[in-house]
Amino acid sequence: MLKTTSRGLRRAIVPLLLASAACDAAVDHAAGVATMKRESFGTTPSGEAVDLVTLTNAHGVELRAMTYGAIIVSLKVPDRAGQLGDVVLGYDSLAGYVKSSPYFGAIVGRYGNRIAKGKFTLDGADYTLAVNNGPNALHGGLTGFDKVVWSADTMRTAEGVGIQFRYVSKDGEEGYPGTLTATVTYTLADASEVHIGYEATTDKATPLNLTQHSYFNLAGQGDIMSHVLTLNADRFTPVDATLIPTGELALVAGTPFDFTSPHAIGDRINADHPQIAFGGGYDHNFVLTRADTGLTLAAVLKEPTSGRVLEVRTTEPGVQFYSGNFLDGTLTGKGGVVYAHRTGLCLETQHYPDSPNQKTFPSTILRPGETYRSRTVWRFGVE
Repeated sequence: MLKTTSRGLRRAIVPLLLASAACDAAVDHAAGVATMKRESFGTTPSGEAVDLVTLTNAHGVELRAMTYGAIIVSLKVPDRAGQLGDVVLGYDSLAGYVKSSPYFGAIVGRYGNRIAKGKFTLDGADYTLAVNNGPNALHGGLTGFDKVVWSADTMRTAEGVGIQFRYVSKDGEEGYPGTLTATVTYTLADASEVHIGYEATTDKATPLNLTQHSYFNLAGQGDIMSHVLTLNADRFTPVDATLIPTGELALVAGTPFDFTSPHAIGDRINADHPQIAFGGGYDHNFVLTRADTGLTLAAVLKEPTSGRVLEVRTTEPGVQFYSGNFLDGTLTGKGGVVYAHRTGLCLETQHYPDSPNQKTFPSTILRPGETYRSRTVWRFGVE
């Protein structure tokens, strides 16, 4: 499975050699200095100020994220010729994200993914959430974590330069119990990696499932059908017609969901399979094959034209592979690019969808006195 693929990847990836940070200093790439820059990015319709933070290394590798939704606005990494390109979808300004965004680059929560019929029972009490995706609740509700302004601090660590976002979600917000304090940290590390760290505490038991919802296109243009994907998962969670898991952990072997060896995304995306029909392509949670609770290889994504490679590792038990099926050409993104069908894909590290209603799934309940911790690493390279 991935063991051979991963070993080959380690030989092939060319490190980007991210340098150490110098806070708020002038950019001096020739001198090998990394920087952090903070600036205004506008205001929300309610008048809240939004800031944009840019992390840059000595070679020009750049991550830009804003306090609205803790959204990664752009991520520029080199191709095999050394040319930098933006590999995530999004908008040039705050207005696009506020007006209409399918969670481009955002942190989603309290509960990433779907909860059936917007209802769950916890410790004998029934809770009702906003229904915003057919009959179900999706990604935290009408005003989820992707649509609020987070506080943010820049930082320098042994790993590199970073941003720590913080948001306090009040008891009852979007129907969820408990006042939840969440922090999300993006670190542009020295080893061509983006480290995403999550922590949270609560004063009442509550479901929690945070994830990062960037849409990747490693070519920087066109669709993602020729991207080659490997997933470290021999099972997935089949769904019903409303994309709620049935509770089964089905084997991927012999199905279009078998990415245990590399496959171009377009190879089987239109296969005659009921799960493909339900998702309009891939929009499914894959159950990661894990040896322990530490960082586990979840996915390897390659784009043959640019040579770019993305390796995803996580402490989470699952990853949602979404192939951009609902992008339909109605959104115009950065640089005036129209986001057509399957222009980007998501690899959302997560607990399983609808876990509060699925007793056999790993629990997503955070209780007072506990600290939620999760970690995901994106490693970029070329081959």
